[in-house]
Amino acid sequence: MYDDFSSDYDRFVNWAGRLAYEMPFLERILGGLREELRSPLRVLDAACGTGMHAIALAKAGYNVAGADISFRMIERARENAAAAGVEVRFEAVGFGELTGAFGESAFDALLCLGNSLPHLLDEAALISALQDFAACLRPCGLFLTQNRNFDAVIAVRERWMEPQSYRQGDEEWLFLRFYDYDADGLITFNVVSLHRSGEKEWQQRTMATRLRPLRQSELVEALEKAGFNGINCYGDMAGSLFDPQSSGNLVVVARRRS
Repeated sequence: MYDDFSSDYDRFVNWAGRLAYEMPFLERILGGLREELRSPLRVLDAACGTGMHAIALAKAGYNVAGADISFRMIERARENAAAAGVEVRFEAVGFGELTGAFGESAFDALLCLGNSLPHLLDEAALISALQDFAACLRPCGLFLTQNRNFDAVIAVRERWMEPQSYRQGDEEWLFLRFYDYDADGLITFNVVSLHRSGEKEWQQRTMATRLRPLRQSELVEALEKAGFNGINCYGDMAGSLFDPQSSGNLVVVARRRS
């Protein structure tokens, strides 16, 4: 799905708005760690997509690398970094392969944003990925992940998400997203992409991938099993308190055990 989506992803995401909203929280969390270590931070953005968080952090003075299982996303990330005039190492590797690509204890902090962990479809895969994250981090290194609050999604069986739109000249894109609830307890995440130029007919394509609706209790338990402690949960990327019934996101910050 994400190879197919790579050409449209930076149209789908309103990066100016998203980074303006999320970067203060990221810099507050990472800034505290930087003060603690009193040195430049080494940060890995796992499942980095087109690299925009990594690029923003590089601009803010962090030593950043990015990884994503989609080679085409990584191609776009490298193009975006070159256009921004920053140096970020991007590698096309997925969860479970990060330590092999970057080395053990290579980073002070590791981010996994954008609802990426629910792509791991069972507990064993999740714990394996989190163990890989822990191995990439130095002892007491910081981990931060952002996912949808599936406690709330599942409670009401939410199906449709807010449409996204983008315009450039006489071209227009619309992106529609919805869930199918599968009999095995997983979710199929569907994206419909619509595009037209001027008054021409809409061209459409559909993409889909499966997700495991990861609840707060499941993620916290998996983190503890994978070697993390000091776990704190937030309800969004502004740092509000997590409410399983109403929060839009589940944002978790934890530390690798020493």
